[in-house]
Amino acid sequence: MTPPVRVCRHCQEVITAPGVNGVIVGHERGNSGPGCDIWAHREHADLVDLIGDDLLRIMLRIWAAKTRSERQQT
Repeated sequence: MTPPVRVCRHCQEVITAPGVNGVIVGHERGNSGPGCDIWAHREHADLVDLIGDDLLRIMLRIWAAKTRSERQQT
């Protein structure tokens, strides 16, 4: 069995030595299974955006609506 290919979430390049220059920065849940780990190069670990684009867009709409509601009440 071949080992899985690890790809850096920040730069989208293959992590050649996961034990040396790669780290797990998060975990994505799967719809019908255990999900998968999110990998990044050690130097990119702080740069990885763990919030998905769809989730961020939804949360921004909620925050904007909440702010409007609070302004109207005062």
